[in-house]
Amino acid sequence: MPTRLPIAVLVSGSGSNLQAILDASASDAFAAEVCVVISDRPAVRALERAVEAGVPAEVVAWAEHGDRDLFTAAVCRVAERHGAAALVLAGFMRILGTEAIGRFPTGILNIHPSLLPAFPGTMHAVRDALAHGVKITGVTVHYVTAEVDGGPIIAQEAVPVLPDDDEASLHARVQQVEHRLYPDVVDALARGALMIDGRRVTWKEHS
Repeated sequence: MPTRLPIAVLVSGSGSNLQAILDASASDAFAAEVCVVISDRPAVRALERAVEAGVPAEVVAWAEHGDRDLFTAAVCRVAERHGAAALVLAGFMRILGTEAIGRFPTGILNIHPSLLPAFPGTMHAVRDALAHGVKITGVTVHYVTAEVDGGPIIAQEAVPVLPDDDEASLHARVQQVEHRLYPDVVDALARGALMIDGRRVTWKEHS
């Protein structure tokens, strides 16, 4: 079997997107392999999911580092120690410093529960969509850059907002799309099938 792209998945909570990636990686046809799961919080469900899948799991606690730069450096060290060539943010509620971008160039992905540039930021995108009365929201997968939720968009998919939706029901339908879309994008990254600024990007360029 061809060598698969080793990825570190960064998490903060339940890890449902992590689970979707782990499930996809169980197939030999999937071009990426989760080599470590890193959480900024201890005792979250995502860490349990990693252990259940036989994947190394580590905690880099935000509270144990003095600032974003020190935290970012610690995360990068753990990812690199496990051989990760790319970072995949899956419900990760911390903003990484620019050092991560330099150490994993064009190899950091994030998923966001809105159609960016609408409702950016780490919190309450689904709630904000309801509060603004939009008829359509959705999911965006993008490259991570120094601008929060401002990196080049890789994939988007719309999710209709129904008249009787509350935050829980809309979020559940958004997650259904996330769990299908994100593994597809991770697989495409690993295959060198993504384009940015007209140039084909492959993880081998940075190995």
